[in-house]
Amino acid sequence: MKRFLGLCFFTVLIGLCQSSLAQVSQKVVDIPTRPSVTQRFVYLAPGSPKAAVILFAGGHGGLQISPSGSFKWGEGNFLVRTRELFAKNGLSVAVVDAPSDRQAAPFLGGFRQRSEHVADIKAVIAWLKQQANVSVWLVGTSMGTMSAGFIATQIGPSDGGPDGLVLTSSILSLPGVRPLPEMPLQKITAPVLVVHHEKDGCKYCAYAQIPSLMEKFSSTPRKELVTLKGGESRGDPCEALAYHGFNGLDKDVVAKIAEWIIQAK
Repeated sequence: MKRFLGLCFFTVLIGLCQSSLAQVSQKVVDIPTRPSVTQRFVYLAPGSPKAAVILFAGGHGGLQISPSGSFKWGEGNFLVRTRELFAKNGLSVAVVDAPSDRQAAPFLGGFRQRSEHVADIKAVIAWLKQQANVSVWLVGTSMGTMSAGFIATQIGPSDGGPDGLVLTSSILSLPGVRPLPEMPLQKITAPVLVVHHEKDGCKYCAYAQIPSLMEKFSSTPRKELVTLKGGESRGDPCEALAYHGFNGLDKDVVAKIAEWIIQAK
C-alpha cells in the first residue's frame, strides 16, 4: 500500500510539473519598428504573467533567431540560456535579436546607444503591454547592459519606456565606447536592480567600480545591489562560463531577479 501511495504521489507530482510547463508558450515574433525595419524576438509567456522582461544578450547581440526559434549565436549567454527560467518564475519574456537592418557584423556593435535602437525597443515594450497589462522591464547582461541602460536614460515609463531596469555583469569601462557610468543615469526614474559577481574577472566589469555606479542612480525611487558569490569560472573571464556569466548560479539568480521585479511593480 505504501508503495502504491508513493507511486500515486509521484504520478501526481509529474502531472503538476507537466501542467506547469505546458502553460508556458513560445513563439517567434516580428514587429515593424522603423520604415522598412522589423524587430525579431523569441516570446515566452506563462499563463498569467506578473510582469514582462526584455532580455539583451551580451557580445555583439546578433542572435540571428530563425523562424523556428533557434539561435545561430548566443545560446550559452546567461540571459539566453535562462529565458525559460524567467518564464517559469512568472514573467513573460522577449529575447531580442539585432533588428532586420543589423543582421550582419557588427550587429549591435556601435548601435546600442543610437536613437534607432531606442525606437526598436520602444515598439517591443508597446507590443508586450498589448499582450498583458503588466510592467515591462529591461534586463541586460554584459554588453547588453549598454542597451538596457542607454534606453532607460532616453525614455521613461510615462513616455512608453521601461518600468524598471536590471543590469547584470555591467560594463563599467570600455575603450572607445561610453560605458554605463558615463551615461546620464541620473535621468532614470524607474527602479534599478544591479546584479554582479564579486569575483567577476572581466577587466571591463571590475566589481570594485560597482559602488560608484550605484551612486549614479540618484533619481530612481528604488535601487539595490545583489552581490553574487560561488558558482564556477571556466575559460575566458569575459564569457558565459566564467563568474562573469554566473556559471552554476542560473536558478538562484533568475529567482532573485524575478522576485525583485514582481515586488517592485
